[in-house]
Amino acid sequence: MRKIKKIIAIVLLVLILVSALKIQNIRTTYEERVNSYLLNEQGYEKKEIKSIKTKYNFKMPPFYTIVIFEDEPFVKYGYFAHNKDRVGQFEYTLTEEAKKRGIDESKLKHYVPYE
Repeated sequence: MRKIKKIIAIVLLVLILVSALKIQNIRTTYEERVNSYLLNEQGYEKKEIKSIKTKYNFKMPPFYTIVIFEDEPFVKYGYFAHNKDRVGQFEYTLTEEAKKRGIDESKLKHYVPYE
């Protein structure tokens, strides 16, 4: 009985590790796709981008990438990168600080509605 519990524990541990590595690999891939899209297709310079971070969640889409630009640190732009041939912006989120500063959609510098 102890041997079976050990085997089950090892199998579960391996599954958890494999899942974690797969999620990290997907995050890295999405961040690279969005970064390449911004630099090569949208013409941004690396110094204009403050951060690019891919998030995982249990809702759809399970992976999405948040970009914050240096000149708009209070706005989070959401990008999808599910298809390697198509990357695009699908939303933006105004932080509380952005709202306090009176920033609304009409004042966004990097908003590109998805077509």
